[in-house]
Amino acid sequence: MDTAHMDAGTDFVWPSEDVSQIPFRVYTDQEIYDLEQKLIFQGPTWNFLCIDCEIPNPGDYKMTNIGDAPIVVVRDENGDINAMVNRCAHKGAMLCYKPRGNIKEFNCIYHNWTYDLRGKLTGVAFHRGVRGQGGLTEEFKHDEHGLERIRIENVRGFIMGTFSEHTPPFAEYIGQELMDNIDRVFIKPLKVLGYHSQVFPNNWKLYVENNKDSYHASLLHVFHNTFGVVRPTMTGGILLSDSRWHHLSYTERKEIGDENIAKEKVRSRQDEYSLSDTRMMEHKLELGDTITNSIQTVFPTMVLQQILNALAIRQLIPRGVEESELIWTILGFEDDDAEMDELRLKVNNLVGPAGFISMEDGCVGGFIQKAAMANVDAQTVLPMGGRVIEPSHGSRVTESAVRGFWKGWRECMGI
Repeated sequence: MDTAHMDAGTDFVWPSEDVSQIPFRVYTDQEIYDLEQKLIFQGPTWNFLCIDCEIPNPGDYKMTNIGDAPIVVVRDENGDINAMVNRCAHKGAMLCYKPRGNIKEFNCIYHNWTYDLRGKLTGVAFHRGVRGQGGLTEEFKHDEHGLERIRIENVRGFIMGTFSEHTPPFAEYIGQELMDNIDRVFIKPLKVLGYHSQVFPNNWKLYVENNKDSYHASLLHVFHNTFGVVRPTMTGGILLSDSRWHHLSYTERKEIGDENIAKEKVRSRQDEYSLSDTRMMEHKLELGDTITNSIQTVFPTMVLQQILNALAIRQLIPRGVEESELIWTILGFEDDDAEMDELRLKVNNLVGPAGFISMEDGCVGGFIQKAAMANVDAQTVLPMGGRVIEPSHGSRVTESAVRGFWKGWRECMGI
C-alpha cells in the first residue's frame, strides 16, 4: 500500500510503506478520531452489541454502542431481535437513557413521538394540530421517518451489528479458522454471570493493540509466569485471518495437577510465592482440549476470552481521543450448575479491572498516552517477528497481530 493522504480532509501522512512503525499522532489527533467514527465504526466492520440472553423477553432492550454512536437492541413481539440508532427521527434526542429495561414501544420524552419495537414511527403528538391549526401536512409520510436500523447477525448468541451493507457475512469477515475457535469455545447456550466496567486514560487503539500483543503477556503480567497461566515456553501460537485484521492467541498445557501446577499449592519456579487458595487456578476440561488461554479479537474492538474456565466478552467503547471504556460481560453456559458458576467466578478474579493478570493493562495505555504528547510526530516500532504479518505456530514472541490491526486500520481509513 502506497503512502497517501486520507481522503476526508486531514493532512496526516503515514510515515512508511508498512505498519512496523506507528506514529504517535494516531493516538492524539481529533481529526483522525472523527474519521475513525465514519470510516471504521460506521464502515464495513462488525461490532459487538450484546448477547441474546440479555434480552430474553419481548420488549427487553439494552443500550450499547458502535463507536460513539448510541445503539439500542430490542426483542420484538415475534421474538426477533432488532438494533437501531438510539435517536429519535424528529429532533435527534435519545429514546432510551436507562441501560436496560422492558418497553411496549419507544417513546421520545422531548416531543412524544412513538415507535414500535422494529423502529417504525407509530405516533406523532398533535399530528392534526390543535383546533384545526398546525400539525402535519399531507406531504409527511410516517414510513419515511422510522428509526435508523442496524444490520445484525446472531453469532453463537453474540449479536453483532454493522452500519454498512457492504460488510461481508460475519463468518466470511473473520474467516473459517477463527470462526472455528468461536465454535470451539462457545459450545452451548450462554448465560450472563456478571459485568465489569473500567475507563482507560488512553485512546481506544492502545487497548486494541494490547490485546493483540502476545509479546508482553509473560513480561508485564508477573502472575502469568509465577503461577504458570502463560509462559513463553508453553505450546501455543498466533493465528490470523486471511485479511490479517483479526487474530487468535492461545496457549496450551497439561491438566492441573502436573509438574507445573500442584493441586495442593501453586508455586513459582523460584518457590518464592504461593496461593493460599488455589481454587481460582482450577481448570475443568470442558471444551475437548487443554488450551488454557485463548484471546481472540474481532476488528475493530471485540475480544472473546477463554482463560481456564473464565469465559467473557470484552467490548471496547471509544470515549474521545484520550479515553475509552471497557465493558466485560462474564459468561457461563446455560446448563452450568451452581458449582460451575462458582468456579467461573473464582477464575474471573484473574481478569477485570483488578484482575491478577489484567490490572496492569489498565495503566500501561495511559503511560503511552501521556508520553505520546512529547512529540506526536515520533513513532513506535513493532520489530518482533520482523515486518511481516503472518501466523506464528509455536511462538508468541511476535508483534505480527498488532501489525495486522494497523493493516486493517489503514485499509478502512484509506491510507
